[in-house]
Amino acid sequence: MKAFVDENVCISCGMCEGICGDVFSLDTGVAVAIEGDVAADLEDAVNEACDSCPVAAISVE
Repeated sequence: MKAFVDENVCISCGMCEGICGDVFSLDTGVAVAIEGDVAADLEDAVNEACDSCPVAAISVE
């Protein structure tokens, strides 16, 4: 699984970082996801962050 944040949509609310700080961080004023594959034990948290994003800026593959 890979996580992506649409920087043009993100409002920097910090919800994703609060849910899964191992994958998401507020780096340049907007959220960013780690590069590469998400560890299997973090997939549920990434999906929760995706579902919780108020502007649907997060996607997963």
